[in-house]
Amino acid sequence: MLNKFCKKPLCEVTQTLAKTAMGTEKAELVIRNARLVNVCTAEIQDGMDVAISAGRIALVGDAAHCIGENTRVIDASGQYIAPGFIDSHTHVECSMITVSEYARAVVPHGTTAIFMDPHEICNVCGPEGVKAMINDANCSPLKAIANAPSCVPSNAGFEDSGSHIGPKEVREMMTWDGIMGLGEMMSYSMVLDADPGIHNELAETLKADQVITGHYPVEETGAGLNAYIASGVRCCHESVRAVDVLEKMRHGMYAQLRYGSVWQDMPVIIRAILDNHIDDRFACLVSDDMQPDTLTEEGHMDHIVRRAVREGLDPIKAIQFVTINPASCFRMDHEMGSITPGKCADIVFFSDLNDIRVTRTIIDGEIVAENGKMIAEIRKPVYPSFVFDTMHVGHPITPECFRIAAPAGTDHVKARVIGIIPNHLENNECLIDLKVRNGSVEADPQKDVVKMAVFERHQETGTKGYGFVKGFGLRKGAIAQTVAHDAHNLLVAGTNDEDMALAANTLTDCGGGLCAVADGKVLALVRLPIAGLMSELPAVQVSEQLKKLNDACKQLGCVIDAPYMTMAYIPLACVPELRLTNRGLVDCRTFRFTDIFTDMETPFSDAKSTAGE
Repeated sequence: MLNKFCKKPLCEVTQTLAKTAMGTEKAELVIRNARLVNVCTAEIQDGMDVAISAGRIALVGDAAHCIGENTRVIDASGQYIAPGFIDSHTHVECSMITVSEYARAVVPHGTTAIFMDPHEICNVCGPEGVKAMINDANCSPLKAIANAPSCVPSNAGFEDSGSHIGPKEVREMMTWDGIMGLGEMMSYSMVLDADPGIHNELAETLKADQVITGHYPVEETGAGLNAYIASGVRCCHESVRAVDVLEKMRHGMYAQLRYGSVWQDMPVIIRAILDNHIDDRFACLVSDDMQPDTLTEEGHMDHIVRRAVREGLDPIKAIQFVTINPASCFRMDHEMGSITPGKCADIVFFSDLNDIRVTRTIIDGEIVAENGKMIAEIRKPVYPSFVFDTMHVGHPITPECFRIAAPAGTDHVKARVIGIIPNHLENNECLIDLKVRNGSVEADPQKDVVKMAVFERHQETGTKGYGFVKGFGLRKGAIAQTVAHDAHNLLVAGTNDEDMALAANTLTDCGGGLCAVADGKVLALVRLPIAGLMSELPAVQVSEQLKKLNDACKQLGCVIDAPYMTMAYIPLACVPELRLTNRGLVDCRTFRFTDIFTDMETPFSDAKSTAGE
């Protein structure tokens, strides 16, 4: 694959690099006397120089003969240098900021490249939304490499999104500059069932000689895992058990150990590496989803590396997990991931190997950040007008919209309730008795059970799904959001119909976002005008708004931090156990619609793949 993410392709600068290494042409930049973290051999080499020209590394060793009168020299005495950090699986939209603002937040922490899966904006705006993200990525030095979204909607037939991706769209996106791979293949059941449409998406990716990224969350390591990997899937970030990590690596799959703002599986699943004497070249550290406050207060990949080291991972291995391993996963180790001749000059500096705090970041031989601040220019992105017009509910939302009719002649019902698990993507099915009042089943805050509804907001279909959820602790009011994976419809939860209607209409009127209301008043609002997913503001300001929202949720009685993160995944109809979409309640163990009440027949049929041939 031709790397279009470095300053210049290697084929254009081989003569320059050879002359620089030999000293017949002087280097543009030389780093002297560094302690080199050599990720190729897992060792520290003291007193090393690095000579750089044309954005690439020409020499590693003694570079005295590469220095001329115009060469910039950095004395790195007492400091370590390592390859720039790579996040091999992330969704920038989940940080609720633009790609350029994301770069401003992460590059000072040593992140030089990310492999982003922009399937969030694709679910709202289609491939043109992906193109807008790629254009945004070009505004900063961060190598924001995109994977073409694979599952839009995430589970066809169970929800409605603003777009549809099939083999035709994948084939087209594989020709775009900025695309290097297929986004996470969440329709793992369709892969195992040999669904023609899904396998044609895989085929289009393989024909383009690109990498297929995975999503295999089930606790099964036998025939299913083999079938999934045999279909061409190269990596997976959805492991929640150490045994899953071990078996995926044993089968030649890159295991991406996730440690984001909410989904923090790494401390558990890293035991697969710490407790076994295995070669760990197939292990990577990833963020998946990062909130703005984590990025601004804790960091990015450096934060994850520090936590992995605290769990007992050797620091050099931790650095390998964010450099050469992810580069190898995406078949880019010939271009990045190590400080070796010919590679892109993406380099980070720090003083303490056991507590990495990045002091300088270099991308393509240019110093882009120092002492926690971005110093390189970042242009302001210009998003097309259509991404600001995405709230198309198609009908007024009134309190009556939230009425859940009870079976005739009943004064109580046994309901299937979604039981959330804080800081985990999975949830539980709970069977709870609820009272009926005036023919309607109501929320019961005493039992920590509130109503929830999902309104389709893309095509004005008027469809909605409703149900109940347990675990937030809400005692009053309502919360709503248009960040609702992966179709990103309008999601509302609350204790009463009036506040739920106010919350829904607040977001419809402002173009999308998140809000909390109580007693007929809006307590906090985070506007996300770009596709209802992202703000145009800097990460620090969005973080401040989210803190106010979190405080407002606590006023409503919420007992978990960042409830909007957990709530956002309740519609994700590809992860067990129960999910709620605009089409209804989905049992993600059997992939069938089910009824809210246990004594009623489901009015829905099984969903089938709608992926085209």
